[in-house]
Amino acid sequence: MDVVTLSKIQFAMSIGFHYIFPPLTIGLAWLIVIMLSLHLKTKNEVYAKMAYFWIRLFAVSFVVGVVTGVVMEFQFGTNWSEYSRFVGDVFGTPLAAEGIYAFFLESVFVGVLIWGRHRVSKFFYWFSSLMVAFGSTLSAFWIIVANSWMQTPAGFAIVNGRAEMTDFLAAIFNPSTIPRYFHTVDGALITGAFFMMGISAWFLIKNREVAFAQRSLKIALIVAFLVSVIQLGFGHSHAVQVAETQPVKMAAFEGLFETEKGAPLLLFGIPDREGETTRLAVGLPKMLSFLVAGDFEAEVKGLKEFPQKQWPPLGIVFQSYHLMILLGSIFTFVTAGGMYLLFRKKLFGSRRFLKLLLYVLPLPFICNEVGWIAAEVGRQPWIVYNVMETNVAASFVVPAEQIVLSIAMFAVIYAILFAVWIFLLRRNMGRGFDRVDAHHHQEVTAV
Repeated sequence: MDVVTLSKIQFAMSIGFHYIFPPLTIGLAWLIVIMLSLHLKTKNEVYAKMAYFWIRLFAVSFVVGVVTGVVMEFQFGTNWSEYSRFVGDVFGTPLAAEGIYAFFLESVFVGVLIWGRHRVSKFFYWFSSLMVAFGSTLSAFWIIVANSWMQTPAGFAIVNGRAEMTDFLAAIFNPSTIPRYFHTVDGALITGAFFMMGISAWFLIKNREVAFAQRSLKIALIVAFLVSVIQLGFGHSHAVQVAETQPVKMAAFEGLFETEKGAPLLLFGIPDREGETTRLAVGLPKMLSFLVAGDFEAEVKGLKEFPQKQWPPLGIVFQSYHLMILLGSIFTFVTAGGMYLLFRKKLFGSRRFLKLLLYVLPLPFICNEVGWIAAEVGRQPWIVYNVMETNVAASFVVPAEQIVLSIAMFAVIYAILFAVWIFLLRRNMGRGFDRVDAHHHQEVTAV
């Protein structure tokens, strides 16, 4: 393989593994805020013990996310030096802001959450949880800014062969920043809530820590239902933005080759690049036009409006996009079913539904990954949309053999990190809610 392809594989492996953790920690952080808010309001220590159990799982995931994130950022210098040289003045600004304004805020107060439960006031402990949640969400904002600029660049000029920022606000609030940010953060809340629901269901199935697990499940279910429904709106808003600013990507998402008025919304199909058609297409007539423009007869541009060299890889883009939508629909139906059982006071006794929550626990993680694939692969062949092509952005001084070696090394390291993460999650689950809190109190007393 050539250097560019190998660099793509290496970066995809790094970011794909890293992206397991930030959505989880953002979602868990806000759920922990809810629990500690209930503790402040009710003075019920059950909520404090619940929160501390989830803080332990949050901390394990946070550490692995930090480690993998550092590796990913170094790759801009090692494998994508031409890209970094060209856009460093613009791209580096939000990354620097993420480190200065968000990561350090989050990191400081994470320490308070882990070690300060019996050392600070209840109010300050709650405030620390709020700062961790705010910091993680702010961190996501700056990362989304950097990535959104690559999707819809704005506020810059090319001077002496390099992109230089000319309008800070225009670059930060480029056309895709806000819809992508809300879509991504809502996906993180879904991830954290389904993670909490699945583990709470495991405790209930095992008939362990029942009082704690029931409260955790109830809180997570209500949040999961609300954010799953809200995501329908955020996802639609983001799709409208893509149709307006990246029409070739939207055409690839929908396997639309011909420009059409009254374009259908495909539910299934197999795009054929060579034949320039989507085989076995099953869709809803005129619904794509309505959803992206509010008009059943609106014109939607097809792939043939653009040179073939500007088409992204159609198969992976089409299928990942539709899988993301399918999974999002499943989240809504599952949580709606859970809310019905909760309303009927049958939630905790329904072993079938509890087992279902275990089975669907991985799905939000998968949804995040395929959503990222659709967005990033859908931008190809551009690394900066309509400005810089990916095939000229790599570090061509790095031999292909070294990249292959690093891919193998990362694969081994990430496998070990994933195994360690699972081991630590299981160990904390084995301690349970009461025992985790008691174990921590003993450690603090000894100090």
